[in-house]
Amino acid sequence: MSAGPPPLDRASLDARLAAARGAAGRAAARLTGTIADFFLADDARLDERTRHAVAAVLAATVGAVETDIRRHAARILAGRGADARAEALLQNHDEVVRRLARAGLLRDRRLMDELLARVRADLIAEALPIHHAVADRPSLLIRLADVDDSIVAAAARALLAAEARRRSASDNGTPGAGDLTAERHHQLVWWSAACIREASAAAIGEDAAVDRAIVEAAHRSLGAHDEGGRVEAVAMRLAGAIDARADELGPLLLEALADRRLLLFIAVLGRAVDLDFDVAREILLEPEGDRLWLALRAAALDRATIAQIALALADADPRRNIEQFADELDAIAAVPVEAARSSLAPLTLHHDLRAAIDALTRESNW
Repeated sequence: MSAGPPPLDRASLDARLAAARGAAGRAAARLTGTIADFFLADDARLDERTRHAVAAVLAATVGAVETDIRRHAARILAGRGADARAEALLQNHDEVVRRLARAGLLRDRRLMDELLARVRADLIAEALPIHHAVADRPSLLIRLADVDDSIVAAAARALLAAEARRRSASDNGTPGAGDLTAERHHQLVWWSAACIREASAAAIGEDAAVDRAIVEAAHRSLGAHDEGGRVEAVAMRLAGAIDARADELGPLLLEALADRRLLLFIAVLGRAVDLDFDVAREILLEPEGDRLWLALRAAALDRATIAQIALALADADPRRNIEQFADELDAIAAVPVEAARSSLAPLTLHHDLRAAIDALTRESNW
């Protein structure tokens, strides 16, 4: 006769009962998420490719910040003779992305907007059709890097280098924190530092020396960050150096699309109608295209050029309704340039002022 399984000790029993109690909460949370997903509008739902790309960029970006802080904090501790603490800090890798997600911090609208916009722009750029107007002609950036104007040439070479760095990091699955704006980098550094400290305290207990090392490492990461090296910022500098005349603008925009230089397209258009890069990118990524068509008219582009731009973007972005655009093309082309510029005027304000104006429009709960 079998004696049966041995009884659980008290600690194991308590852990098993706690796990069972927690299962109900997890089930409720899953149901809440499933219901929210079911009722999500189709135009707000991410396709799987975009979802996976954003998750990969988010994990790699957070990981880059975390690794930088851990390594430098450990180096500080080792330099002060605290080798055991340094080793513990390097070995005690908590899953920072999951911890930030549990705290709800990764739901930050500005952080996710930045990452989503970057991913969507990259995916559209990859899908743009390539057209070469002249056989064996070098690409747009290569030609710009070789022009007589030293400022334009230097800016073009800088953009080529910045794109190569980002592409290499993406291929290796390790995009750097340098791709973030200064505000988002600052935010992520301190969030990551808090996660590292929490995990360290749980593993080895509260330690003032470890806390100081983490803070020093965080300050080092903040001081080393240069958002001017981001591809987006370099593209804006090139657009400013080119300073395209009205008759040059349309051909330049079309060639940027033909070369799959979507970020340069955004920068050149933003420069032409006095929009920040982030705003110009936002309106380009909108599948409806209403504000993009206004921006193109504000830049005084003609019907044929607008049609070619719309067709290229529709080929690269399945969310766009090219049939509806065709029906509206004549009306779009008939919009007076000054009317288009006037309509876009609020978007040309400084981004902090726009944010303050938006805050004022919200109803107070007082």
